[in-house]
Amino acid sequence: MSEPVLSVENLSVRIAGLHILQGVSFTVAPTGVTVLLGRNGVGKTTTLRAIVGLTPPGGEVRGAIRMGAQSLLARPTHRLVGGGLGYVPEDRCVFAGLTVAENLRLAERRGTTPAYDKVFALFPELDRRGRQRAGSLSGGQQQMLAIGRVLLNDNRLLLVDEPTKGLAPKVVTEVAEVLERVAESVPVLLVEQNLAVVRRLARDAVVLAAGQVAWSGDAKELLLETGLTKSLLGVGSGGGHEAAPAPAAAKEGR
Repeated sequence: MSEPVLSVENLSVRIAGLHILQGVSFTVAPTGVTVLLGRNGVGKTTTLRAIVGLTPPGGEVRGAIRMGAQSLLARPTHRLVGGGLGYVPEDRCVFAGLTVAENLRLAERRGTTPAYDKVFALFPELDRRGRQRAGSLSGGQQQMLAIGRVLLNDNRLLLVDEPTKGLAPKVVTEVAEVLERVAESVPVLLVEQNLAVVRRLARDAVVLAAGQVAWSGDAKELLLETGLTKSLLGVGSGGGHEAAPAPAAAKEGR
């Protein structure tokens, strides 16, 4: 069996007095898509942010995170990104006052040749709208830009947080198609609530509940078990809708 591209061991995260992650351990295969699932508030976004070094100031992170043989903990985010860790945040984080072209240019890594041809082949809309301010783009176009910025550079692993959230069905399909193509050449750790997208993309699944790993294994096996998806995610395995939200008190652990 191939060595995992990412190993997370006994990851514990405390933020503002809340113990959000409590001994989370899982691996990401060196190929394909591994999906991180769970109800709202269980710590999926917190997990991705801990991996990429974006835990809020004052937060406490313990455990081990390794990409290959390299430890990621305590390394600054820009070093991790320069080392091939790509991150697409849930809220997209485009620079609204800058043009599409300027947003892309800011993502270029020094000393490398940015892959504009690849990005524009995947997202022709970005090429056509190069002079348009990012803040005037639709939500779907902003998501394309957020993904495109990461794909300008070579990556060893992509972390992608809820890329289809709030998008129209047609755009959801377009984004899923792009991620499917991307995953042919670079592994992806994906947070996603749309089970139709999960069914299409994911090979492996990790399910969080109450800040811990409640299940891990073959994604298709999970989706075939209606009882499991209902108890762990709050939905049946047949639908493509988002999981039911957690109580308001739990949402601090996103």
